[in-house]
Amino acid sequence: MITIKNEKEIEKMERAGRLLAEILNKVIKEVDSGVTTFELNQLAENLILQAGAIPAFKGFKSDGRVFPAALCTSINQEVVHGIPNQKNVLQRGDIIGIDCGLKLDGFYADMARTIPVGKPSDKVAKLLTIARECLEKGTNKAQAGARLGSISNAIQTHAEKNGFSVVRNLAGHGIGKDLHEKPDVFNYGDAETGPVLKPGMTLAIEPMINVGHYDVKTKEDGWTIVTKDDSLSAHFENSILITETDAEILTRIK
Repeated sequence: MITIKNEKEIEKMERAGRLLAEILNKVIKEVDSGVTTFELNQLAENLILQAGAIPAFKGFKSDGRVFPAALCTSINQEVVHGIPNQKNVLQRGDIIGIDCGLKLDGFYADMARTIPVGKPSDKVAKLLTIARECLEKGTNKAQAGARLGSISNAIQTHAEKNGFSVVRNLAGHGIGKDLHEKPDVFNYGDAETGPVLKPGMTLAIEPMINVGHYDVKTKEDGWTIVTKDDSLSAHFENSILITETDAEILTRIK
């Protein structure tokens, strides 16, 4: 059952999304050579708590494991769920996916951006551009009356047309009172399939785009997911609201 948010709930999700976008924007500005992922995480957690919100990821439980941080920081071949630590020092030429979520007044927001450390190569710049465009093209299909599969298909089509692959065993999700709600929002699939989108639905759309093959594996820490072929990966995510006319991006960075 996909939840439909009422007007009051939508207002709360809009506030949560605006706050998260402001915080992640501040974190992104600190990305530089010599900075550790631990420092980025501390900044994000402090900003979230100072705003009266709760870090969504810290303490998140999955298969008996507990995630220890407010951010997921995934570097280069790491797709998602990288754990911040003091040993991960960013270097020029790296890319880092920064995924952050928070809970404010009972409702969640979730978003991610992948950022180059220094000036990216042409190859990396293309990956980041296409991954960001995949998010935009998926979002453009998130309209009332459309089917969920049209979001998935738009992402897959754009990535593969440009020579990249989409991760297949990870997905976006519904979002609201819970961080992960129904439905799964896959980044591949057939258009005009799946449930019909309705006003008041809220989704976290998150393309994960690889330079190489789409196969991934989990590292020994039980969280960090990496490409099997050690190729680069980029991750972009927004929380969005289906309205009567289009998709409202709740986590838009201004």
